Amino acid sequence: MEDSRTARDFPIVCVGGSAGGLDAYIRLLKHLPNDMGVAIVIVNHMRTFATRLHEILPSFTTMPVELISDSLRVEPNRVFIIPADRDLHVIRGNFQLEPISKPRGWPDVITVFLGSLAKHWNGKLIAVIVSGYDGDGAKALRAIKEVGGTTIAQRLDTAQQPDMPESAIASGFVDFVLSPEDIAKTIVQIARAGR
Repeated sequence: MEDSRTARDFPIVCVGGSAGGLDAYIRLLKHLPNDMGVAIVIVNHMRTFATRLHEILPSFTTMPVELISDSLRVEPNRVFIIPADRDLHVIRGNFQLEPISKPRGWPDVITVFLGSLAKHWNGKLIAVIVSGYDGDGAKALRAIKEVGGTTIAQRLDTAQQPDMPESAIASGFVDFVLSPEDIAKTIVQIARAGR
């Protein structure tokens, strides 16, 4: 009988960002091969307007880019985009969308998703925090480390808005501080080492 931790064991990379994140996502995706055996999940915290990332990012990667719908299966060699104004979880290898749990103030959708991954994903986890306001994601980095995951923050001088990576670094649970291009190289190394 399958429990809430799925037997699927390929790596998931969560890339969390907001303001200035588009630049980081593009620079990262341009340097990732399409056959790493890794699922890329971009968690961009937006509440006031619908995301267009699933329309913009296919120009910068040969991986399929998909807007997440409820119960969508997590698959490797794909880029998944969180819809606006929703919390995201992973249960039994599927994405689960919920109403946003923090409807006022700065969203914490990155923190929520990373916490879900730490509880429910068997494969390697890589948490990447890039450009954005506030500190979303930083509170969940300890949980990622505790399950053996890797944590990366964007180098502040390469981020259009350094608040989020700065908060991640200040948490004390960041393994690497890198440019988007070097983040891509590190993801490839981790993915290949796991094969």
